[in-house]
Amino acid sequence: MVFRRNLKEGYSPLLFLASLGSGGAIVSMFMFLMFWVPHRGRPLATFADWMAAFNGPEVGYKVMVPIVLIGIAFFTYLHIRTLIWNISEFRKFKASKAYEGFLKSNNGIQLMALPLTFAMSLNASFIVGAVFVPRLWDLSEFLFPAAIVGFLVIGYFALKIFTGFMVNALVHGHFDCEKNNSLAQMLSVFSLSMVGVGLSAPAAMSHVKVTAAIGFIGAVFFLTAAIVFGLIKLILGFRSMMNNGVNQETTPTLWIIIPILTVIGIGLFRLTMGLDHNFGAPHTAGGIFALLTTLLALQLIFGLLGYAIMKQVGYFETFVTGSGKSPGSLALVCPGIALVVMANFFINWGLVGIGLVEKFSITYFILYLPVVYLQIKTYLVLLRLTDKLLGNSGSTTPATAAPAE
Repeated sequence: MVFRRNLKEGYSPLLFLASLGSGGAIVSMFMFLMFWVPHRGRPLATFADWMAAFNGPEVGYKVMVPIVLIGIAFFTYLHIRTLIWNISEFRKFKASKAYEGFLKSNNGIQLMALPLTFAMSLNASFIVGAVFVPRLWDLSEFLFPAAIVGFLVIGYFALKIFTGFMVNALVHGHFDCEKNNSLAQMLSVFSLSMVGVGLSAPAAMSHVKVTAAIGFIGAVFFLTAAIVFGLIKLILGFRSMMNNGVNQETTPTLWIIIPILTVIGIGLFRLTMGLDHNFGAPHTAGGIFALLTTLLALQLIFGLLGYAIMKQVGYFETFVTGSGKSPGSLALVCPGIALVVMANFFINWGLVGIGLVEKFSITYFILYLPVVYLQIKTYLVLLRLTDKLLGNSGSTTPATAAPAE
């Protein structure tokens, strides 16, 4: 796949979602190692764990492990390649005449796609390191503080972009509520929540209380900000949609709540585990089951609503399988990956956790069938849209006209 160059005014920051999607694909592939490979004494599966499983007597691991490793390696390559391309093209777009007008429009919130993607890169890098670098986990207590610093730096720039946009909108009143007939503004919430879930990892996994506490406090700050502003922007978006109707090109934003709920849910789950491991506040299987069930139910509600609306307006036929090109169509990838990740947590920490389903039973694998189907379908959409929008086959929608997802 050959990527186009020098888009300038034809570039949109939403194209960072191609890199975000491939980063999410790394996480979703890792779920098989996370929940299927034994990793006693460690919160996640590492190089040593999958090696032990692969060299063991079970034939299933000899098939599953290589497939997962190849998948993680491929999507790591795609993530890095699309990230470098986006950085290069964004710099050219920033130097163009269209950039100033872009910042003053509703579309200015698209800049939140940058810290969102970089936060995903940092999250994914720890997975890749744990999987492919032998004994890296032995250095985890040294890596956790570095991770906290990295996420706080990304969080600082996310807050800078977000507060700059909000201050300009509130002080000068340039925000066009009539054109906010989507959940496009929720992109900022997604970005803040991604920083929060990154900080929640040291809070849950570190055995050094100071490290865990700093991660906990940082995660609570960003997750709380995401929840508060998420509710505000959700109400404003639905009010405008119900008053003005939806715009065909921005209908995928109805699904953005799905990855936000997954990220916030995992963040809350990790914080619960951190309180258990380090601060004497035990969790219960029933409480975890209730949390995951509630979040999954909300995701399915928005998923069904968004699908019905997109089918009604012919979105898939126009921008996915058809000739229409919209950078915002890349927002279709994250919901699929987010549902896959949430389903893994729901099945393993939820249903298996409360003793309703036995792990590796026939019922267990039947529950995984729709999950794997969705996973494969999402990967195909990711590859199709990446080629369509970044590949050397035409121009994308100009940034000034692109929906602010």
